[in-house]
Amino acid sequence: MSTFDRRSFLHAAGLSGIASTLSLDALAQSTSSDIKHEVIKPDAAANRKPAHRIKFAVVGLDHYHIMSMTAAVIRGGGEVAAVFSTNTEGLKEKQLADFREKFGDVKVARSEDEILHDTSIQLIAGAPIPDQRASLGIRVMHAGKDYLSDKPAVTSLGQLAEVRKAIKETKRKFAIMYSERLEVPAAVKAGELVHSGAIGKVIQTINIAPHRINEPSRAAWFFDKARYGGILTDIGSHQADQFLYYTNSTTAHVVASQTGNVMHSSHPQFEDFGDMMLSGNGGTGYVRVDWFTPDGLATWGDGRLFVLGSEGYIELRKYADPAGKPGGNHLFIVDKKEARYIDCSNVTLPFGEQLVADIVNRTEVAQNQEQALLAAELVLTAQKNATRPLTS
Repeated sequence: MSTFDRRSFLHAAGLSGIASTLSLDALAQSTSSDIKHEVIKPDAAANRKPAHRIKFAVVGLDHYHIMSMTAAVIRGGGEVAAVFSTNTEGLKEKQLADFREKFGDVKVARSEDEILHDTSIQLIAGAPIPDQRASLGIRVMHAGKDYLSDKPAVTSLGQLAEVRKAIKETKRKFAIMYSERLEVPAAVKAGELVHSGAIGKVIQTINIAPHRINEPSRAAWFFDKARYGGILTDIGSHQADQFLYYTNSTTAHVVASQTGNVMHSSHPQFEDFGDMMLSGNGGTGYVRVDWFTPDGLATWGDGRLFVLGSEGYIELRKYADPAGKPGGNHLFIVDKKEARYIDCSNVTLPFGEQLVADIVNRTEVAQNQEQALLAAELVLTAQKNATRPLTS
């Protein structure tokens, strides 16, 4: 392109850009009142007694996701029979005290074997250090019980192969708590809309998932890639699960991935940034995860999900709305007829009750086993093949 042509092009583009910005601003001012606002009211399921009851135990308290995992199973009809901390970093007593403060005078088991050999226990929920979760699940399944793991449930492709082998041998469940979908009301509502055809065929998902590092409060294993598996294996697993679920993909592969340590050189085995491109038989996906939530945000991360469909799109602001709406669980949907904002705070979370029912009935409603493990396989593959950003 000649100098004249290039300058003319840039000048025109600049004017066009300004005009576009002004037009968009004017459009926003003139049409913001046209966006319909809805607040979902609590439904009957919110106060309904669970249809089934089971006894379950908790093994491993190293990640406090275990608190919401335990609460979900209790909501679903579970009774906590025992708890055992696997911690080896001197935090065992504090972990147990915190757990019992939240869930009452739960029996503290003397060993893992005590729980594994208790025939009244049907499910074990676990959140030990990530590299210990798969082996715990394999022991649980071989003991004749079902397993619910915190994410990441596996930290290597070798572990994943052993998990699949144990599932085949035992016929037990190896569930994974992908909480950014299963325990977020707006994400649950988005699933209902997507699977009802509200935006047509899903073409792409985009997940942006910043997290706050809270460095002084983190245990040593948090910064050791060999223990937590890497940033895509760890927090990226949430996003791989969402990609598969919203696109309804049953097969998928990693197109490209990056991981790096951009700003935390004092922890050389840590990764603070990662992204990946995914492609499945139901759609495509892009994921970015990081540990750069600034202190000025009132919550741990401004998690966002975009779902592009052939007849509309959905955006979730899961935990915060910088535009000023209070709280989280904000959903925006635009289709061929209208634009809507939906406050999803009162959406009932079904996972706990569905999981308990699945354990009793040997069904697969709460989570598709193959899809849960495919999400793990995607992030493990992305992690293994990731290139480094030039800035890291």
